[in-house]
Amino acid sequence: MALQVHIETYGCQMNEYDSELVKSILVQRGFELSDRLERADVVLINTCAIREKAHQKIYGRLQQLKRERALRRNELTIGILGCMAQNLKQDLLDGHGEVDFVAGPDSYRHLPELIDASRGVIEPSATLDKTALKLSTTETYTGVDPVRSGGVNAWIAIMRGCDNMCTFCVVPYTRGRERSRDADGVVAEVQALVRDGYKQVTLLGQNVNSYRHGDVRFADLMRRVADVPGIERVRFTSPHPKDFPTDLIRAIADHPKLCTHIHLPLQAGNDRVLDLMRRTYTNAEFRALVDEMRATIPGLALTTDIIVGFPTETAAEYEETQQLMEDVRFDSAFIFKYSERQGTYAQRKLRDDVPANEKTRRIVELVALQKQITGEINQTLVGTTHDVLIEDAVDKQPGFVSGRTDSFKRTLLSAEGVEIGDTVRVEIERARGATLYGRALNVTRQTSGHPRIAEAA
Repeated sequence: MALQVHIETYGCQMNEYDSELVKSILVQRGFELSDRLERADVVLINTCAIREKAHQKIYGRLQQLKRERALRRNELTIGILGCMAQNLKQDLLDGHGEVDFVAGPDSYRHLPELIDASRGVIEPSATLDKTALKLSTTETYTGVDPVRSGGVNAWIAIMRGCDNMCTFCVVPYTRGRERSRDADGVVAEVQALVRDGYKQVTLLGQNVNSYRHGDVRFADLMRRVADVPGIERVRFTSPHPKDFPTDLIRAIADHPKLCTHIHLPLQAGNDRVLDLMRRTYTNAEFRALVDEMRATIPGLALTTDIIVGFPTETAAEYEETQQLMEDVRFDSAFIFKYSERQGTYAQRKLRDDVPANEKTRRIVELVALQKQITGEINQTLVGTTHDVLIEDAVDKQPGFVSGRTDSFKRTLLSAEGVEIGDTVRVEIERARGATLYGRALNVTRQTSGHPRIAEAA
């Protein structure tokens, strides 16, 4: 009887994609997937190491699984995957006896052997004894077709690893050096997704600007993907402000299938702090890039990431971040308190000297500012019309569906006459915080590969 494997995924979109790769690898080796923990023989936790909160969540989950394992008389096999496995391997194995093995992001092809060794089916090897953590300079999982769970959007990793070495970031230590996938392979994956009914793809990389395979750069790849018949929308994340190419800005402006939303991580607004973070751009250069983007791409929505309380950041330096936010007016922002990540330059060399209460003050202030800006921007959209790609039903509001505009605005409307996967022309009637509410004007539905326009009631 085949072993049942339950996979839980935490963290970023890249982890979501990696879990789809893991499913494919296991299914190909005869394992079966289970969406219910109580039926599983093996549980795999795909982890994130970017923030302290992510660590705490995993440790809390391990305590729950420890109790579940005890109820089963240790019959449940537990494996930790991903960035946390790579970064905190000894703590996970030595301090948590419930963990049977750990595997890093470049080692998923070894999971069948790790599972079998943990369950006594095979003898552990010298290189695979509870750990598979070797970082690769070549692994891109070529030939592994992700097992996806359906929906409207599909993630596609176009590259792995990162060479930027930002001082606060653990990714280069957990995902290794940067390498790009074959462009033809990416396009073939998109074509297969169209055959499976997907309408949108999101291209993933730690720094997509750096993508290069032969003579193909990222803007070239974006155009090739957008030209695949049947794909309605193409998104990407994340770029880096230091080398965002003008050619990509032009591509987004010119190609109707490249979405008018860019997530552009700022991190901080003070030049000294940016230099200490090793971000390699200045406040003025970031502003100039934003100006170029907005001058070239009509209706562009910009989102960002910000860290408050980086080591030695003074109150005056923090205020430069606040001022930049007020001036640039991002559509939304993910704002975090700085927390040390094991092995990073900042953790090794910079003292985490901004008091916790001061970090809290700063984040509360910026969240309130961004909430105000988001609300004001969205109010200007009332009365306008947008194409909304419907993604799912709204659990907390029966009778409503949710989708995204081209510029990534979450939009709710009546489910009457609308199906998931439809593209709906919507008039925005009101805005509440980060959410728009509208009424359907007409619906475009793909039927046997041909669009059909249905007037909404």
